[in-house]
Amino acid sequence: MLDSSVFKAYDVRGIVPDELDAEGAYRLGRAYVAAFEPATMAIGRDMRLTSPELAEAAARGASEQGADVVVLGEIGTEMLYYAVGEHGYEGGIQVTASHNPRAYNGMKIVRRGARPVGGDTGLDKIKRFAEEGTPDGPDQPGTISQKDIYEGFRERVLRFIDPSAIQPLRVVLDGTNGMAGPMIGPLLERLPITAFPHHLDPDGSFPNGEPNPLLEENRHFIVEQVVAEGADLGIAWDGDADRCFFIDDTGEFVPGDLITALIARSMLERHPGATIIYDLRASWAVRDTVAAAGGTALENRVGHAFMKARLRKEEAVFAGEVSGHYYFKDFYYCDTGIVPALVMLELISRSGQKLSQLLAPFRERYHISGEINSTVADVPLKLQELKDRFGPSAERVSHLDGISFEYPDWHFNVRPSNTEPLLRLNLEALSAETMERRRDEVLALITS
Repeated sequence: MLDSSVFKAYDVRGIVPDELDAEGAYRLGRAYVAAFEPATMAIGRDMRLTSPELAEAAARGASEQGADVVVLGEIGTEMLYYAVGEHGYEGGIQVTASHNPRAYNGMKIVRRGARPVGGDTGLDKIKRFAEEGTPDGPDQPGTISQKDIYEGFRERVLRFIDPSAIQPLRVVLDGTNGMAGPMIGPLLERLPITAFPHHLDPDGSFPNGEPNPLLEENRHFIVEQVVAEGADLGIAWDGDADRCFFIDDTGEFVPGDLITALIARSMLERHPGATIIYDLRASWAVRDTVAAAGGTALENRVGHAFMKARLRKEEAVFAGEVSGHYYFKDFYYCDTGIVPALVMLELISRSGQKLSQLLAPFRERYHISGEINSTVADVPLKLQELKDRFGPSAERVSHLDGISFEYPDWHFNVRPSNTEPLLRLNLEALSAETMERRRDEVLALITS
């Protein structure tokens, strides 16, 4: 089974076995090799209950189409990026459905250099081969071998920090039964951290809920634990561990754009005058912090494929998204959930301040609505109404991704969903009163 609906903008994802099964994964493995003709490629998988079967089928299909396949076993998504980028494989597939519920599975796909494969960078070609059939493979199939990359990965990510600079912090960890546990656990044993670990054992049945800490209902546990333990911070990861999320010492969730601002400032201390990329939903805190630190801040459209492409184009050292994706030039221009966790431990240690104290200037100046989703009957019509109402008085209107409107003391972006009749609003103002008033004003038009 390989339903056409599983092909998304940036990956393959669907319900197993109704939309994707082992036979479909086999076809995708063959299709990948037919599309890109790699001599050697890597295949990894996450902890989902269906991942072993799908990964085995994809590897078999890829080898029968002629590629030598290096099977990496159960790993986080960023470890596939590491393997392809570090070891020179000509592409790779990670069997994962990231933060989606347990019924889902899918694939994140990269080419040589860990470059992402999306709808306009080759995924359409894979789809065509998978649905219509591939050319005959060679008489002699490719090989299938195994490789353990954990130790090499750990040594690689530790190079982003000075371990001797880490202070004895108290840190609550929530692995959400995803892939973070095997990745971060051994690293923290090398640091003077008092860890309070929870749900670090990978378990694709997700006994403790969906592995998506971006949703408020999924982070109540870690917030409570940070307060109960009197911890310096909490760190949670999504299912495939390529996103991380932070709770400060007071138990307050830290939005991804404020983390982006802190890490950007840290990166600019090491790389003076460098370029930082941020997604256009982000707080002005990012733009202003980068400027004050002597860097160049460039806004970009949302989505990992777009962020990675811009990072390469601009030779930027770092990029961050509101959604908790953080990208580093020195990590193959890819997103990682482990590197930002380590960087934040070092940042807090060097500052001599609590995380809440580091964030206080941002929280006092910038007032963020958070993303608000609204169902609308006619998305294009509603976008036009917003443009007609708010465009004439705006200092700047941008169509980079949805529509963004900017004024002296507030700004907002409205983006349509790729899959649903939704509009996503992100709004910020320089006072709480203005944020609430403008938020309600924009929402009134969206929902009218």
